[in-house]
Amino acid sequence: FGVDACCAAYMSDANLLTTALLPHGIQMPSKKLGAVASLDHSMWFHAPFRADEWMLYDATSPRLVDSRGLAFGSLFQEGRLCVSVAQEGLLRLARTKTA
Repeated sequence: FGVDACCAAYMSDANLLTTALLPHGIQMPSKKLGAVASLDHSMWFHAPFRADEWMLYDATSPRLVDSRGLAFGSLFQEGRLCVSVAQEGLLRLARTKTA
């Protein structure tokens, strides 16, 4: 897979956790967020693909509780599932300033 796998890893990691924020009405970037960090990111490669061709990235998030979000993604090319992705991350709200 080589360079194509590296590109898919970058693409899948860059925005996957933002999916966990959508049901809460928060988009990236946001002043509502304090700490944001990827805790783990796993990928499974099912079929060859070219990262320089059009791909569909379907992302879902079943849960964001206690500042920890979980998200899953699937990369498709020409109707074929090429890569599955899972990521857990820290998504902590910013602290409010007190006088």
